[in-house]
Amino acid sequence: MELNKLTISQAHKGLVKKEFSAKELTKAFLDRIKNNDKKIRAFVTVTSDLALNQAEKADKLISKNKNFNFLTGIPIVIKDNILIKDIKCTAASKALQNYVSVYTATVVKKLENEGAVILGKTNLDEFAMGSSTENSAFFSTHNPKDLKRVPGGSSGGSVAAVADDMTICALGSDTGGSIRQPASFCGVVGLKPTYGAVSRYGLIAMASSLDQIGPITKTVEDCEIVFNVIKGKDDLDSTSVELKNNNIKKDFVIGIPKEYFVKGID
Repeated sequence: MELNKLTISQAHKGLVKKEFSAKELTKAFLDRIKNNDKKIRAFVTVTSDLALNQAEKADKLISKNKNFNFLTGIPIVIKDNILIKDIKCTAASKALQNYVSVYTATVVKKLENEGAVILGKTNLDEFAMGSSTENSAFFSTHNPKDLKRVPGGSSGGSVAAVADDMTICALGSDTGGSIRQPASFCGVVGLKPTYGAVSRYGLIAMASSLDQIGPITKTVEDCEIVFNVIKGKDDLDSTSVELKNNNIKKDFVIGIPKEYFVKGID
């Protein structure tokens, strides 16, 4: 079984059936990061110790409870403009290269409460101002599909990590396309939630009236799973609203404009 290829749903089933442990799953992704990120350059910070500690806690929880949360033991990465206490948060800027977060963003707390495993912080265009992840103050991130091409941006590091199987899922932020555009460049799924659906507390703002944090995953089903965890009212963000769990309908119709598939459009 190639653990790096699993979706959230597949990994959850494997953990339920005890086909592998959360720690084994986490190590598989940390090994992949060690071997592959030299060429992709998706990560600003890899949080190996944190991830392994969280995986051990997840395994203890799993051993005591068969009905554990969907994200328990699931590896995820976080765009480096979202705060995690005691972890560097640079926003890909040398102005913040030594800044260590003093609190944790609401979305990350929700993931941690579900038992998710945080592998690291990912590269972006500096302060999320860009659409190629070439504008990081540290290094450019490459598209796993073709290293000569950009992954898009500004959430290019998060998207590239998912596309290259260095994580199962990721969080990014989207102001004017910064999740959706790189997801399309790298062949994964990205969601910009409706404004107010997800708390922005702990996000380094690019444009507060437009910013939203959202999931990046391998499938639409996985995107829904992560979104249902991070969404909802937060007293620390007055623009956030309470939402019900809205499962994806099975009878909807997807429209594809035929004009996008004419000769000359690549």
